[in-house]
Amino acid sequence: MGNQKQKWTADEEEALLAGVAKHGPGKWKNILKDPDFAHFLTHRSNIDLKDKWRNLSVSTSGQGSKEKSRTSKLKTLTAAQLPNVQSCSPAAPLRHNASSDTVMDDHSNGTLDGKNAPRYNAMIFDALSTIKDTNGSDISAIVRYIEQRHEVPPNFRRLLSSRLRRLVAQGKLEKVQNFFKIKKETTLGTKTPSPKQKDVKPRQSLNSGLMTTSETVDDAANAAAYRVADAENKAYMAAEAVKEAERISKMAENTDSMLQLVKEIHERCSRGEIVLFA
Repeated sequence: MGNQKQKWTADEEEALLAGVAKHGPGKWKNILKDPDFAHFLTHRSNIDLKDKWRNLSVSTSGQGSKEKSRTSKLKTLTAAQLPNVQSCSPAAPLRHNASSDTVMDDHSNGTLDGKNAPRYNAMIFDALSTIKDTNGSDISAIVRYIEQRHEVPPNFRRLLSSRLRRLVAQGKLEKVQNFFKIKKETTLGTKTPSPKQKDVKPRQSLNSGLMTTSETVDDAANAAAYRVADAENKAYMAAEAVKEAERISKMAENTDSMLQLVKEIHERCSRGEIVLFA
């Protein structure tokens, strides 16, 4: 079962995105059962995947306003620093500020691109899986699809191009000329190969062997228990026979004693003696 308190890792997010790209949104059970993604999503449930996908899709809508606010703040800081620098040299400061703006803008865009990489990946996979062009989709078609559904920053086309190149380098997308499409088998880290038929047969024979061994052990245990019970019964019967023999032997001894006593009484009586019994 999923643990909602556990933070999503980058591997889990990429597995979710690749699963949506392969099976489509809403096919959460298929994604969890897919051997390519199951080992990354062992601690996630259908609800976890659904909520995470919704969060990735919804969170991109507010990105445009944040980017505009950040750009306006950057311009304000640059304008505030410009008069102080112009007092030294008219030409050099302008060149310096322009390069500073470029560096700051690239750093901001790089940070923004890295921070929102999972969201951009989600939008790219959603666009490609929905368009489903056999020849793939170009950047313009992907941008047009995303802009119709999400609010994006002004430089989104450049960020999207960077993400597309990154996904192609990672082997998750295939680029044919200027068209992009999802690979049929998207690999994540070390791919877990699906079991082949020849790999399944030994397991089946092993399982059947274990079942046969288990049955043999049960039969042997039952036979041993029967033999123990039979031995105990025979021992009991032998003990009873010994007791009976001892009883008969004792009775025989008593009979011999009585016979001897009777003979003595008979002899004494035959001699004319008087025998008294106490």
